[in-house]
Amino acid sequence: MIARLLRTGVLIAAFALTGCTGATFSDGTGGAKAEKQLPEKTLAAMKSKGMSRTSPVMARIFKEEGKLEIWKQKSNGRYDLISSYDICKWSGELGPKFIEGDRQAPEGFYTVRPAQMNPKSSFHLAFNMGYPNAFDRANGRTGANLMVHGACSSSGCYSMTDAQIEEIYAFGRDAFRGGQTEFQIQAFPFRMTATNMARYRNDANIEFWTMLKEGYDQFEINKVPPKVDVCEKRYVFNRIPEEGKTFNATGSCPPSTQPASLMSAYQSYQATYEAAYATAVSKTALPPRPTIAGLKEANLVSEWTRKRAKGERVPVEPPSLNADGTMSVSSRMGRIDSPAGKRQAEADAAAAAKKKAEDEKKALAQAKSEQQKADALAKANASAPAVATGSIATSSEAEEAAPQESPGLLGKARKRIVNIFGS
Repeated sequence: MIARLLRTGVLIAAFALTGCTGATFSDGTGGAKAEKQLPEKTLAAMKSKGMSRTSPVMARIFKEEGKLEIWKQKSNGRYDLISSYDICKWSGELGPKFIEGDRQAPEGFYTVRPAQMNPKSSFHLAFNMGYPNAFDRANGRTGANLMVHGACSSSGCYSMTDAQIEEIYAFGRDAFRGGQTEFQIQAFPFRMTATNMARYRNDANIEFWTMLKEGYDQFEINKVPPKVDVCEKRYVFNRIPEEGKTFNATGSCPPSTQPASLMSAYQSYQATYEAAYATAVSKTALPPRPTIAGLKEANLVSEWTRKRAKGERVPVEPPSLNADGTMSVSSRMGRIDSPAGKRQAEADAAAAAKKKAEDEKKALAQAKSEQQKADALAKANASAPAVATGSIATSSEAEEAAPQESPGLLGKARKRIVNIFGS
Protein backbone atom coordinates (compact mmCIF):
# COMPACT_ATOMS: atom_id res chain seq x y z
CA MET A 1 0.00 0.00 0.00
CA ILE A 2 2.76 2.46 0.93
CA ALA A 3 4.55 1.72 -2.34
CA ARG A 4 1.36 2.49 -4.26
CA LEU A 5 0.94 5.76 -2.38
CA LEU A 6 4.47 6.74 -3.21
CA ARG A 7 3.81 6.01 -6.87
CA THR A 8 0.68 8.19 -6.86
CA GLY A 9 2.35 11.08 -5.09
CA VAL A 10 0.64 11.18 -1.69
CA LEU A 11 3.63 11.12 0.65
CA ILE A 12 7.26 12.05 0.06
CA ALA A 13 6.80 12.07 -3.71
CA ALA A 14 3.75 14.33 -3.51
CA PHE A 15 5.16 16.27 -6.46
CA ALA A 16 6.96 14.29 -9.14
CA LEU A 17 10.56 15.36 -9.57
CA THR A 18 11.17 14.50 -13.19
CA GLY A 19 14.12 16.67 -14.04
CA CYS A 20 14.71 20.32 -14.73
CA THR A 21 11.90 22.14 -16.51
CA GLY A 22 14.11 25.00 -17.63
CA ALA A 23 13.10 24.48 -21.23
CA THR A 24 9.56 25.48 -20.29
CA PHE A 25 10.36 27.96 -17.55
CA SER A 26 13.33 29.83 -18.99
CA ASP A 27 15.74 32.10 -17.16
CA GLY A 28 15.46 35.84 -17.40
CA THR A 29 12.18 36.05 -19.32
CA GLY A 30 10.65 38.50 -16.91
CA GLY A 31 13.59 40.72 -16.17
CA ALA A 32 14.89 41.66 -12.74
CA LYS A 33 11.55 41.43 -10.94
CA ALA A 34 11.07 37.79 -11.98
CA GLU A 35 14.66 36.91 -11.04
CA LYS A 36 14.75 38.58 -7.65
CA GLN A 37 16.21 36.22 -5.06
CA LEU A 38 14.67 35.35 -1.73
CA PRO A 39 15.94 37.33 1.27
CA GLU A 40 18.93 35.91 3.11
CA LYS A 41 16.83 35.71 6.27
CA THR A 42 14.35 33.43 4.51
CA LEU A 43 17.11 31.24 3.07
CA ALA A 44 18.61 30.88 6.54
CA ALA A 45 15.21 29.87 7.98
CA MET A 46 14.81 27.30 5.21
CA LYS A 47 18.19 25.79 5.99
CA SER A 48 17.40 25.56 9.70
CA LYS A 49 14.19 23.63 8.90
CA GLY A 50 15.87 21.16 6.58
CA MET A 51 14.68 22.73 3.35
CA SER A 52 16.69 23.51 0.25
CA ARG A 53 16.16 26.58 -1.88
CA THR A 54 14.74 24.46 -4.70
CA SER A 55 12.69 21.96 -2.66
CA PRO A 56 8.97 21.62 -3.55
CA VAL A 57 6.42 24.17 -2.35
CA MET A 58 2.68 24.50 -1.84
CA ALA A 59 0.46 27.44 -0.91
CA ARG A 60 -2.56 27.87 1.36
CA ILE A 61 -4.98 30.81 1.21
CA PHE A 62 -7.46 31.87 3.90
CA LYS A 63 -9.92 34.55 2.80
CA GLU A 64 -11.38 35.62 6.13
CA GLU A 65 -7.99 35.87 7.81
CA GLY A 66 -6.52 37.49 4.69
CA LYS A 67 -3.47 35.24 4.64
CA LEU A 68 -1.41 33.48 1.97
CA GLU A 69 1.01 30.88 3.31
CA ILE A 70 3.99 29.24 1.59
CA TRP A 71 4.93 25.77 2.76
CA LYS A 72 8.10 23.91 1.67
CA GLN A 73 9.09 20.29 1.75
CA LYS A 74 11.69 19.28 4.31
CA SER A 75 14.27 16.53 3.98
CA ASN A 76 11.86 14.08 5.67
CA GLY A 77 9.24 14.60 2.95
CA ARG A 78 6.80 16.57 5.12
CA TYR A 79 6.03 20.24 4.64
CA ASP A 80 6.52 23.13 7.02
CA LEU A 81 5.42 26.76 6.95
CA ILE A 82 8.18 29.05 5.74
CA SER A 83 6.42 32.36 4.96
CA SER A 84 3.06 34.01 5.56
CA TYR A 85 1.76 37.14 3.81
CA ASP A 86 -1.16 39.47 4.36
CA ILE A 87 -3.29 39.40 1.22
CA CYS A 88 -3.50 42.96 -0.06
CA LYS A 89 -6.92 42.52 -1.72
CA TRP A 90 -9.32 39.76 -2.72
CA SER A 91 -12.69 40.43 -4.27
CA GLY A 92 -16.14 39.08 -3.68
CA GLU A 93 -17.32 37.38 -0.50
CA LEU A 94 -16.64 34.14 1.29
CA GLY A 95 -17.72 31.20 -0.84
CA PRO A 96 -16.67 29.62 -4.14
CA LYS A 97 -16.60 31.11 -7.58
CA PHE A 98 -19.65 30.12 -9.64
CA ILE A 99 -19.64 31.94 -12.99
CA GLU A 100 -17.69 34.37 -15.10
CA GLY A 101 -18.16 37.92 -13.82
CA ASP A 102 -19.29 37.10 -10.27
CA ARG A 103 -16.05 38.66 -8.95
CA GLN A 104 -15.52 35.73 -6.59
CA ALA A 105 -11.99 34.61 -5.78
CA PRO A 106 -11.89 30.80 -6.13
CA GLU A 107 -11.99 28.32 -3.26
CA GLY A 108 -10.81 24.74 -3.63
CA PHE A 109 -7.72 22.74 -4.58
CA TYR A 110 -5.80 24.03 -7.60
CA THR A 111 -2.61 23.17 -9.46
CA VAL A 112 0.04 25.54 -10.82
CA ARG A 113 2.47 24.41 -13.51
CA PRO A 114 5.41 26.32 -15.04
CA ALA A 115 3.35 27.48 -18.04
CA GLN A 116 0.98 29.26 -15.64
CA MET A 117 3.75 31.52 -14.31
CA ASN A 118 3.65 34.97 -15.92
CA PRO A 119 6.82 37.04 -15.46
CA LYS A 120 5.51 39.72 -17.82
CA SER A 121 2.15 40.30 -16.14
CA SER A 122 0.67 43.79 -16.25
CA PHE A 123 0.12 43.21 -12.52
CA HIS A 124 3.88 43.12 -11.89
CA LEU A 125 4.17 39.31 -11.59
CA ALA A 126 1.47 36.65 -11.57
CA PHE A 127 0.62 32.99 -11.80
CA ASN A 128 -2.66 31.45 -12.91
CA MET A 129 -4.36 29.37 -10.21
CA GLY A 130 -5.74 26.85 -12.68
CA TYR A 131 -9.43 27.71 -12.32
CA PRO A 132 -11.65 26.04 -13.45
CA ASN A 133 -10.32 22.67 -12.27
CA ALA A 134 -11.99 19.28 -12.76
CA PHE A 135 -14.40 19.90 -9.87
CA ASP A 136 -15.41 23.32 -11.22
CA ARG A 137 -15.98 22.03 -14.74
CA ALA A 138 -17.99 19.05 -13.50
CA ASN A 139 -20.27 21.44 -11.62
CA GLY A 140 -20.71 23.84 -14.55
CA ARG A 141 -18.67 26.65 -13.04
CA THR A 142 -17.16 29.14 -15.46
CA GLY A 143 -14.47 31.80 -15.53
CA ALA A 144 -10.86 32.18 -16.56
CA ASN A 145 -7.59 33.93 -15.76
CA LEU A 146 -7.95 33.76 -11.98
CA MET A 147 -4.56 34.79 -10.63
CA VAL A 148 -2.36 35.43 -7.69
CA HIS A 149 -0.66 38.65 -8.72
CA GLY A 150 0.82 41.95 -7.61
CA ALA A 151 -0.37 45.56 -7.98
CA CYS A 152 -2.80 45.25 -5.04
CA SER A 153 -5.89 45.35 -7.27
CA SER A 154 -8.45 42.56 -7.57
CA SER A 155 -11.63 41.66 -9.45
CA GLY A 156 -11.75 37.96 -8.75
CA CYS A 157 -8.11 37.29 -7.96
CA TYR A 158 -5.85 37.24 -4.91
CA SER A 159 -3.74 40.37 -5.11
CA MET A 160 -0.54 41.00 -3.23
CA THR A 161 1.82 43.95 -3.05
CA ASP A 162 4.60 43.96 -5.64
CA ALA A 163 7.21 43.13 -2.98
CA GLN A 164 5.14 40.19 -1.74
CA ILE A 165 4.51 38.71 -5.18
CA GLU A 166 8.23 38.89 -5.95
CA GLU A 167 8.93 36.56 -3.00
CA ILE A 168 5.96 34.26 -3.68
CA TYR A 169 6.91 34.06 -7.34
CA ALA A 170 10.51 33.27 -6.37
CA PHE A 171 9.39 30.31 -4.23
CA GLY A 172 7.57 28.79 -7.21
CA ARG A 173 10.30 29.66 -9.69
CA ASP A 174 13.03 28.05 -7.58
CA ALA A 175 10.95 24.91 -6.93
CA PHE A 176 10.29 24.48 -10.65
CA ARG A 177 13.97 24.90 -11.40
CA GLY A 178 14.68 22.27 -8.77
CA GLY A 179 12.49 19.76 -10.61
CA GLN A 180 9.00 20.21 -9.17
CA THR A 181 6.54 19.89 -12.03
CA GLU A 182 3.49 21.43 -10.32
CA PHE A 183 2.52 22.86 -6.97
CA GLN A 184 -0.79 22.85 -5.13
CA ILE A 185 -2.80 25.85 -3.95
CA GLN A 186 -5.38 25.18 -1.27
CA ALA A 187 -7.86 28.09 -1.09
CA PHE A 188 -10.23 28.16 1.88
CA PRO A 189 -12.88 30.62 3.12
CA PHE A 190 -11.31 30.55 6.60
CA ARG A 191 -9.21 28.30 8.80
CA MET A 192 -11.40 25.27 9.12
CA THR A 193 -11.43 25.04 12.88
CA ALA A 194 -14.34 23.78 14.97
CA THR A 195 -15.11 27.35 16.01
CA ASN A 196 -15.30 28.64 12.44
CA MET A 197 -17.28 25.67 11.14
CA ALA A 198 -19.78 26.22 13.97
CA ARG A 199 -20.03 29.92 13.08
CA TYR A 200 -20.96 29.10 9.50
CA ARG A 201 -23.02 25.94 10.15
CA ASN A 202 -26.19 27.56 8.73
CA ASP A 203 -24.54 29.07 5.66
CA ALA A 204 -25.65 28.08 2.16
CA ASN A 205 -22.06 27.02 1.37
CA ILE A 206 -21.53 24.74 4.37
CA GLU A 207 -21.82 21.50 2.36
CA PHE A 208 -19.10 22.67 -0.02
CA TRP A 209 -16.89 23.81 2.87
CA THR A 210 -17.36 20.52 4.74
CA MET A 211 -16.10 18.73 1.63
CA LEU A 212 -13.02 20.97 1.48
CA LYS A 213 -12.41 20.37 5.17
CA GLU A 214 -11.55 16.72 4.58
CA GLY A 215 -8.56 17.75 2.46
CA TYR A 216 -7.71 20.49 4.97
CA ASP A 217 -7.77 17.98 7.84
CA GLN A 218 -5.63 15.42 6.06
CA PHE A 219 -2.96 18.02 5.41
CA GLU A 220 -3.11 19.08 9.06
CA ILE A 221 -2.58 15.44 10.08
CA ASN A 222 0.39 14.46 7.93
CA LYS A 223 1.68 17.79 6.56
CA VAL A 224 1.77 16.43 3.01
CA PRO A 225 -0.34 17.98 0.21
CA PRO A 226 -3.23 15.56 -0.35
CA LYS A 227 -3.68 13.68 -3.58
CA VAL A 228 -6.79 15.29 -5.06
CA ASP A 229 -9.28 13.65 -7.41
CA VAL A 230 -12.88 14.31 -8.43
CA CYS A 231 -15.71 11.83 -8.87
CA GLU A 232 -19.47 12.17 -8.62
CA LYS A 233 -18.81 15.93 -8.88
CA ARG A 234 -17.07 15.88 -5.49
CA TYR A 235 -13.50 16.22 -4.27
CA VAL A 236 -11.96 13.03 -2.88
CA PHE A 237 -8.62 12.97 -1.10
CA ASN A 238 -5.82 10.43 -0.83
CA ARG A 239 -7.92 7.69 -2.39
CA ILE A 240 -6.21 4.89 -4.32
CA PRO A 241 -8.49 3.26 -6.91
CA GLU A 242 -8.47 -0.45 -7.57
CA GLU A 243 -6.15 -1.66 -10.31
CA GLY A 244 -7.48 -0.69 -13.69
CA LYS A 245 -9.94 1.84 -12.26
CA THR A 246 -9.77 5.62 -12.64
CA PHE A 247 -11.52 8.68 -11.31
CA ASN A 248 -14.06 10.41 -13.53
CA ALA A 249 -15.21 13.84 -12.41
CA THR A 250 -18.84 13.28 -13.37
CA GLY A 251 -18.92 9.48 -13.10
CA SER A 252 -19.34 7.16 -10.15
CA CYS A 253 -16.44 6.94 -7.72
CA PRO A 254 -14.47 3.72 -8.30
CA PRO A 255 -13.72 1.29 -5.47
CA SER A 256 -10.74 2.72 -3.59
CA THR A 257 -8.76 2.52 -0.39
CA GLN A 258 -6.76 4.75 1.93
CA PRO A 259 -3.66 3.92 4.01
CA ALA A 260 -4.67 2.40 7.34
CA SER A 261 -2.37 4.77 9.21
CA LEU A 262 -4.02 7.81 7.63
CA MET A 263 -7.52 6.47 8.32
CA SER A 264 -6.68 5.83 11.96
CA ALA A 265 -5.13 9.27 12.41
CA TYR A 266 -8.10 10.90 10.69
CA GLN A 267 -10.63 9.15 12.94
CA SER A 268 -8.75 10.29 16.04
CA TYR A 269 -8.55 13.83 14.64
CA GLN A 270 -12.30 13.82 13.95
CA ALA A 271 -13.16 12.69 17.47
CA THR A 272 -11.28 15.64 18.91
CA TYR A 273 -12.83 17.97 16.36
CA GLU A 274 -16.40 16.86 17.05
CA ALA A 275 -16.02 17.51 20.78
CA ALA A 276 -14.64 20.98 20.06
CA TYR A 277 -17.45 21.63 17.55
CA ALA A 278 -20.16 20.75 20.10
CA THR A 279 -18.59 23.17 22.56
CA ALA A 280 -18.31 25.90 19.90
CA VAL A 281 -22.00 25.58 18.96
CA SER A 282 -23.03 26.24 22.55
CA LYS A 283 -20.94 29.38 22.86
CA THR A 284 -21.37 32.88 21.45
CA ALA A 285 -18.90 33.49 18.64
CA LEU A 286 -18.00 36.35 16.36
CA PRO A 287 -20.73 36.95 13.78
CA PRO A 288 -20.03 35.38 10.38
CA ARG A 289 -18.91 37.50 7.47
CA PRO A 290 -21.05 37.96 4.35
CA THR A 291 -20.99 35.02 1.96
CA ILE A 292 -22.17 34.55 -1.59
CA ALA A 293 -25.73 33.20 -1.74
CA GLY A 294 -25.12 30.63 -4.44
CA LEU A 295 -25.73 30.90 -8.16
CA LYS A 296 -28.60 33.39 -7.78
CA GLU A 297 -26.34 36.06 -6.31
CA ALA A 298 -23.55 35.11 -8.70
CA ASN A 299 -25.87 35.87 -11.64
CA LEU A 300 -26.80 39.26 -10.16
CA VAL A 301 -23.16 40.23 -9.73
CA SER A 302 -22.26 38.90 -13.17
CA GLU A 303 -24.93 41.11 -14.78
CA TRP A 304 -23.62 44.09 -12.80
CA THR A 305 -20.12 43.27 -14.05
CA ARG A 306 -21.32 43.04 -17.65
CA LYS A 307 -22.96 46.46 -17.50
CA ARG A 308 -19.95 47.95 -15.77
CA ALA A 309 -17.60 46.56 -18.41
CA LYS A 310 -19.74 48.22 -21.10
CA GLY A 311 -19.30 51.55 -19.34
CA GLU A 312 -22.88 51.87 -18.12
CA ARG A 313 -23.61 53.74 -14.92
CA VAL A 314 -24.14 51.19 -12.18
CA PRO A 315 -24.09 51.19 -8.36
CA VAL A 316 -20.50 51.61 -7.17
CA GLU A 317 -20.70 48.26 -5.36
CA PRO A 318 -22.11 45.01 -6.79
CA PRO A 319 -25.53 43.90 -5.53
CA SER A 320 -25.84 41.26 -2.83
CA LEU A 321 -28.59 39.03 -1.50
CA ASN A 322 -29.62 39.18 2.14
CA ALA A 323 -30.48 36.19 4.30
CA ASP A 324 -34.20 36.88 3.83
CA GLY A 325 -33.87 36.84 0.04
CA THR A 326 -34.04 40.61 -0.46
CA MET A 327 -31.40 42.39 -2.48
CA SER A 328 -29.12 45.16 -1.23
CA VAL A 329 -27.98 47.73 -3.78
CA SER A 330 -25.88 50.82 -3.17
CA SER A 331 -27.57 54.13 -3.98
CA ARG A 332 -24.25 55.63 -5.09
CA MET A 333 -23.81 55.40 -8.83
CA GLY A 334 -20.59 55.37 -10.78
CA ARG A 335 -18.91 54.28 -13.98
CA ILE A 336 -15.72 52.36 -14.53
CA ASP A 337 -12.87 54.41 -15.99
CA SER A 338 -12.40 52.23 -19.06
CA PRO A 339 -12.33 53.05 -22.80
CA ALA A 340 -15.95 51.88 -23.08
CA GLY A 341 -16.88 53.87 -20.00
CA LYS A 342 -15.19 56.99 -21.31
CA ARG A 343 -16.95 56.67 -24.66
CA GLN A 344 -20.29 56.20 -22.93
CA ALA A 345 -19.59 59.12 -20.60
CA GLU A 346 -18.80 61.33 -23.59
CA ALA A 347 -22.02 60.22 -25.30
CA ASP A 348 -23.98 60.94 -22.12
CA ALA A 349 -22.38 64.38 -21.84
CA ALA A 350 -23.20 65.19 -25.49
CA ALA A 351 -26.81 64.03 -25.01
CA ALA A 352 -27.12 66.09 -21.84
CA ALA A 353 -25.72 69.17 -23.61
CA LYS A 354 -28.13 68.69 -26.53
CA LYS A 355 -31.11 68.34 -24.19
CA LYS A 356 -30.04 71.44 -22.28
CA ALA A 357 -29.82 73.45 -25.51
CA GLU A 358 -33.25 72.23 -26.62
CA ASP A 359 -34.78 73.09 -23.22
CA GLU A 360 -33.25 76.57 -23.36
CA LYS A 361 -34.60 77.06 -26.89
CA LYS A 362 -38.10 76.00 -25.81
CA ALA A 363 -37.98 78.27 -22.78
CA LEU A 364 -36.91 81.22 -24.93
CA ALA A 365 -39.70 80.57 -27.45
CA GLN A 366 -42.28 80.34 -24.67
CA ALA A 367 -41.06 83.57 -23.09
CA LYS A 368 -41.23 85.32 -26.48
CA SER A 369 -44.78 84.03 -27.06
CA GLU A 370 -45.93 85.24 -23.64
CA GLN A 371 -44.38 88.65 -24.23
CA GLN A 372 -46.18 88.97 -27.59
CA LYS A 373 -49.50 88.13 -25.90
CA ALA A 374 -48.85 90.70 -23.20
CA ASP A 375 -48.00 93.38 -25.79
CA ALA A 376 -51.17 92.61 -27.79
CA LEU A 377 -53.36 92.87 -24.68
CA ALA A 378 -51.78 96.14 -23.68
CA LYS A 379 -52.40 97.54 -27.17
CA ALA A 380 -56.04 96.41 -27.12
CA ASN A 381 -56.64 98.06 -23.73
CA ALA A 382 -55.08 101.27 -24.89
CA SER A 383 -57.48 101.58 -27.90
CA ALA A 384 -60.74 100.69 -25.98
CA PRO A 385 -63.23 103.60 -24.88
CA ALA A 386 -63.00 104.74 -21.33
CA VAL A 387 -65.35 103.05 -18.88
CA ALA A 388 -66.71 104.84 -15.78
CA THR A 389 -65.32 103.41 -12.67
CA GLY A 390 -67.27 102.64 -9.57
CA SER A 391 -69.50 99.96 -8.16
CA ILE A 392 -71.78 97.99 -10.48
CA ALA A 393 -75.28 97.60 -9.09
CA THR A 394 -77.03 94.25 -9.02
CA SER A 395 -80.27 93.77 -10.98
CA SER A 396 -82.41 94.04 -7.84
CA GLU A 397 -80.58 97.14 -6.79
CA ALA A 398 -81.11 98.58 -10.26
CA GLU A 399 -84.79 97.97 -9.98
CA GLU A 400 -84.92 99.57 -6.58
CA ALA A 401 -82.90 102.47 -7.85
CA ALA A 402 -84.97 102.91 -11.03
CA PRO A 403 -86.75 106.29 -11.19
CA GLN A 404 -90.49 106.28 -10.31
CA GLU A 405 -92.97 107.03 -13.05
CA SER A 406 -93.83 110.70 -13.00
CA PRO A 407 -97.47 111.51 -12.22
CA GLY A 408 -99.54 112.79 -15.10
CA LEU A 409 -102.75 112.10 -17.11
CA LEU A 410 -101.58 108.61 -18.13
CA GLY A 411 -100.46 107.80 -14.61
CA LYS A 412 -103.71 108.88 -13.10
CA ALA A 413 -105.77 106.76 -15.62
CA ARG A 414 -103.68 103.64 -14.81
CA LYS A 415 -104.20 104.20 -11.10
CA ARG A 416 -108.00 104.33 -11.61
CA ILE A 417 -108.03 101.07 -13.57
CA VAL A 418 -106.02 99.32 -10.82
CA ASN A 419 -108.47 100.56 -8.19
CA ILE A 420 -111.45 99.20 -10.17
CA PHE A 421 -110.11 95.77 -11.32
CA GLY A 422 -107.31 95.19 -8.81
CA SER A 423 -103.63 94.58 -9.53
